[in-house]
Amino acid sequence: MDATLGGAGHALAIVGLLGARGTFVGVDADGDAVARARDMLANALPGRQALPRVLLFEGNFRNLRTVLEESGVTSIDKALFDLGWSSYQLEAGRGFSFRSDEPLHMGYSAAQELTAETIVNDWSEESIAEILRGFGEERDARRIARAITEARGKKRIDTASELARIIEEALPHRYRRLHAATKTFQALRIAVNDELASLDEGLTAAWQMLQGGGRIAVISFHSIEDRIVKKRFLEWERKGEGRRLTRKPVIAGESELAINPRARSAKLRVAQKNQSTS
Repeated sequence: MDATLGGAGHALAIVGLLGARGTFVGVDADGDAVARARDMLANALPGRQALPRVLLFEGNFRNLRTVLEESGVTSIDKALFDLGWSSYQLEAGRGFSFRSDEPLHMGYSAAQELTAETIVNDWSEESIAEILRGFGEERDARRIARAITEARGKKRIDTASELARIIEEALPHRYRRLHAATKTFQALRIAVNDELASLDEGLTAAWQMLQGGGRIAVISFHSIEDRIVKKRFLEWERKGEGRRLTRKPVIAGESELAINPRARSAKLRVAQKNQSTS
């Protein structure tokens, strides 16, 4: 099971290795990603013999147990969570990039009710600061929240680039390696999509459906996600339900980074369920 179809890169690789007796299940909260994966898989493997069964679903991976059971899948052997971004998401027109003039949406699903535009324009300064500290680990959370509330008092903040300019003007640049808006955008995206709770629930659901000897692999891209994965894997190990195959996260080497610089912050952790655990 690929719980985060994204650009379908993993899906193509996995389906290409599965035989006729295999089943591939792909899930993504973005309906466009599901449609794209369906097209890519159909075009990449035309006429190949012994293709596996492929099931693709739109939905948040926190609900994957329901998604799987409704499709007749009662257990899985392997589960992959790649929590990184695909270039398609940045081009989705939902304001994920601070370099765009797109509306401040930031929902993985176009039907997302809570949006970043609502948070920055309607939530209190304290609530905004709390989000930036907790989800973005932004040390200037208070200053940014104050700048946002002052700006929206003059004009509603409508686009991603407008918000980015407000943040840049509020902060000194001399000590920052990242763009000034990076952590704020991360925090807003996490809040809008309830990412941390979804991750914890998704991991738990996948573990419950995992057969004995099965594995879960998670690729995270920031420390908050990695802590959740580490904590959950350690908990299963201490309960005697499984073991961590990666005591320390696997990170990209120099040769991989030369090909894919975006992997610099990626951390891979893998856990295996005990054979005797149902």
